[in-house]
Amino acid sequence: MPSSPLIHSLLAQPLSGEQIEERSFACIDQEAAEHSFLPDQWQVVRRLIHTTADFGLMELVRFSPDAIAAGTAALRNGKPIFVDSNMIRSGLSMARLRSVCPAYGPESISCHVADGDVAEEARRCGLPRSLFAMCKARAIADGGILLFGNAPVALLELNRMIIEEGVRPALVVAMPVGFVHVVESKDELMALGVPFIALSGRRGGSPLAVATLHALCTVTDQQAKGNP
Repeated sequence: MPSSPLIHSLLAQPLSGEQIEERSFACIDQEAAEHSFLPDQWQVVRRLIHTTADFGLMELVRFSPDAIAAGTAALRNGKPIFVDSNMIRSGLSMARLRSVCPAYGPESISCHVADGDVAEEARRCGLPRSLFAMCKARAIADGGILLFGNAPVALLELNRMIIEEGVRPALVVAMPVGFVHVVESKDELMALGVPFIALSGRRGGSPLAVATLHALCTVTDQQAKGNP
C-alpha cells in the first residue's frame, strides 16, 4: 500500500478543472496523429477524444462540407434541439447553450422517448419508442438541431422524413451506437445532402453527441469573439 495517497500531490500543486482540461487538450494536440481536419473541425474531434481518451475516433468522424457553418449558425439563432435520449438532454450544458444564444432554455431541448403517448403507440405497433418520438418531433426536425447518440431507428425515421417529406434539419449529429440498423442509418443520412457530423461504423453514444454540441458551442463562441 502506498505510504501517501496520490491526492496530496495535486493538493501540493493545485490545478483547477479548467487547467486540467486545458492540459488535456494540449496532450491530445501533441499525441494526435497527423490529420487533415480544419481548425474548427478539430475542435469537435479533439472534444470527442477528450471524452473517450480514444484517438481511434479520428478515423471515424465525418463532416459534411457545411456542418460547422450550419451548426454554429443554428446555435446563434437559438434553433430548437431534438435529442434521442434523456441522457443527452441531461448532459447538455444550459450554460454553454446560453453563452451562444441567451434565448436557450430547458424548453428548447425536446426528448419524447418517455412520453406516455409515444410509449402507447410503440406497444400498439410493436416498434421502438424512438421511432414515434422522432415522429412527434416532426416540427423540430425541419430547421432544428438533431442529436442521435442512442437510437438508430429514430435516425432512420428522420432519413425517411428527409427523403419523402422534404424535411431539412439545420444540423444532424449522427452518433447512435450498437449493432442493429446503426451503420445503415448513418450511411443513409450521410448521402442525403443535409448538414451532418457523424461517427461512421458501430461506435457512438450519448456522451459523444453531447460532446459534439458542446464543441460547436465553443466554436460559435470563439467566432463571436473573433478568436481563431
